[in-house]
Amino acid sequence: MTRYRIATLTMSMLMSASVLAANPFLDAKDDEAVSATFRGSEWGDEIQKHEIPLTARVVTTRIANMPWGAIFKIEFTDLKSSAQQKREIRPDYFIVTDDRIILLNEEDNDAAVKKFSAMDKPPAFDPGDVYGITTGKFSHEDGLWKTTISVKGDLCVYDSNHPSGHFKKIVWKKGVGLIEYASGYGARKDGYRLKRQK
Repeated sequence: MTRYRIATLTMSMLMSASVLAANPFLDAKDDEAVSATFRGSEWGDEIQKHEIPLTARVVTTRIANMPWGAIFKIEFTDLKSSAQQKREIRPDYFIVTDDRIILLNEEDNDAAVKKFSAMDKPPAFDPGDVYGITTGKFSHEDGLWKTTISVKGDLCVYDSNHPSGHFKKIVWKKGVGLIEYASGYGARKDGYRLKRQK
């Protein structure tokens, strides 16, 4: 074998290893659903107190697996609180590569999953749809919305804010997945914060 062929073989092995590398913040060994209990609080105009307790079961399922990554669905079920108006949190779909977690934000996410899972490489995505990284920091501005994503130790924190008080915060933990999910509208008009229980 010539040096050139050895170098080429080594490079192709390294490249395929990086393509197949799993994302440490959102991964699964199979397609079985994994559920966890989350506890926190909710607030809003219809809630008489400042905040009231809120619990949910969060179900994470890998719904597609490709050579370049995977697609996950995260559902919020069994939401319970003493609020008269029962809260609903829509499921999120994420495209996950070895170094990014990208929100799948299509009109019909189920149809989009079929389309993207058939692709032979990751789709192009908008920087505003990046919800997780594996190293360093990432920032993005969309009008008045300012988003920062940072990795510290075994946590990746997504923090997005608007001057009106609207916000969204998501925290991922290596080897665990989603551990915090919070969202709210300005002037505490409506919002919630949920944290994974051990």
